[in-house]
Amino acid sequence: MLSKKMEKALNEQINAEFYSSYMYLSMATHFEAVGLPGAAQWMQAQAQEEWFHGMKLFHFLGERGGRVTLKAIQQPPTSWKTTLEVFQEVLAHEQKVTGLINNLVNLALDERDHATNIFLQWFVSEQVEEEANVGGVLAKLKLIGKDTSALFSLDAELGTRVFTPPPGTK
Repeated sequence: MLSKKMEKALNEQINAEFYSSYMYLSMATHFEAVGLPGAAQWMQAQAQEEWFHGMKLFHFLGERGGRVTLKAIQQPPTSWKTTLEVFQEVLAHEQKVTGLINNLVNLALDERDHATNIFLQWFVSEQVEEEANVGGVLAKLKLIGKDTSALFSLDAELGTRVFTPPPGTK
């Protein structure tokens, strides 16, 4: 059984994951509007992944006897000046989410909630991957600079990304 404190914290994380999904959809619409369909596809895949994370927490909360309490999702930004700026915001956001996950792990440890701690380890590993993926895109964008032909090449590469839920997961 979850403590009320852990239940509240997991509900807050569900909201944070759904906000992340919403933010990435906003970024996808930005990229569609500026003619970068590959980057839009990358963001759509990212949005699906974040929604999956929220649902993974949603199901876990129910399995542990908790109650999901959905709250309003904050409106995300809607425009950016450059592609680099968008991906810098993505990295900053993922670093923030990493901090949120780490705080959940700390709470689980403080409460000796071993089941939640074990469950959260998947998210810890996932955040390492998230930050590394965005870091790779940022490194390429910094190398590209103002070279629009290289940007279009990167856009084509970004467009190959699809979200595939891990096998055996809800």
